[in-house]
Amino acid sequence: MAVTPEDIARLAGLARIQLSEQECRDLAPEIDVILESMAKVGEVAGDDVALTTHAVPRTNVFRADEVRPSLTPEQALSGAPAAEDNRFRVPAILSED
Repeated sequence: MAVTPEDIARLAGLARIQLSEQECRDLAPEIDVILESMAKVGEVAGDDVALTTHAVPRTNVFRADEVRPSLTPEQALSGAPAAEDNRFRVPAILSED
């Protein structure tokens, strides 16, 4: 099943990416090649091949969460351009719409 320019336009809309009709036409065959390549990889990977997300094993490097001496709210806010109710005051970036 080939990817159509309409498919690309729909995906772009879902991703909130603005693409021209020409860009959708140009991207459709490229996405087709990518999907075909992924399908080939899926054919090679049999039940004896373990699923992986990384080429090398990874481990969690987080330390234990423990309470330690820290800045007081007054110390932390002392260099802030604006503070309110013991918090940093920043301009709103999202509207209510």
